[in-house]
Amino acid sequence: MKIDWRNELPMWILLALLFALAAANWSSAPDHIAVHYGLNGKPDRWGGRAEGLLAMPLVSLGVYLAMLFLPLVDPGRANYATFARTYAILRLLVLLVLAGIYIAVLLSIHGRRVDMAGVAPLLVGGLFILLGNMLGKIRPNWFVGIRNPWTLSSKESWTRTHRVGGWVFMAGGILFMTCALVRRPAYLAAVGILFGIAVICLMVYSYRVWRTDPDKVPPAGTSPAEP
Repeated sequence: MKIDWRNELPMWILLALLFALAAANWSSAPDHIAVHYGLNGKPDRWGGRAEGLLAMPLVSLGVYLAMLFLPLVDPGRANYATFARTYAILRLLVLLVLAGIYIAVLLSIHGRRVDMAGVAPLLVGGLFILLGNMLGKIRPNWFVGIRNPWTLSSKESWTRTHRVGGWVFMAGGILFMTCALVRRPAYLAAVGILFGIAVICLMVYSYRVWRTDPDKVPPAGTSPAEP
């Protein structure tokens, strides 16, 4: 998989912006910053200035590098070229969600009233909806998408599972977004459990499709990658 700077440039700019925001807010930030929030949206752990301002940019950088270089060690890396644009958009969306959470934290440390119990479900739910729209474009590989022994051993199972999985993720995203309206930890937990059950059903579906597929293929649905 070749690295296309045109796909990477928006992510480089976003990462640079995160570190620039950390530097710009360093002198004005308090010594103690909320670094974790509970299900009720209230801070439940505090950290120092370094952790509060640099943790999210560093996590974002780590996520970016991991998602950029994992295809290089994927046995099915030959398939990434067939959905390179989709994979780039997916990586950008993940970084945008992390950046949104970081900006909310920065606003809160400067006295702005930020409702994390509303912001987080909206961001995560929106990511799930967009991911659901992209699942059908992802081709067999070992790191991205709905990966289990059956989708990796049957192109039919991969294709049909991702098609159904797209609807599951979009429905799950809508449910997660409703958590911004229903401000109850129990409701959020129930949504998480319901989504978990849907994912288990999706795994069962992939197995059933695999069983009836007469043209099973080697794992990852592709010939071994070139050295």
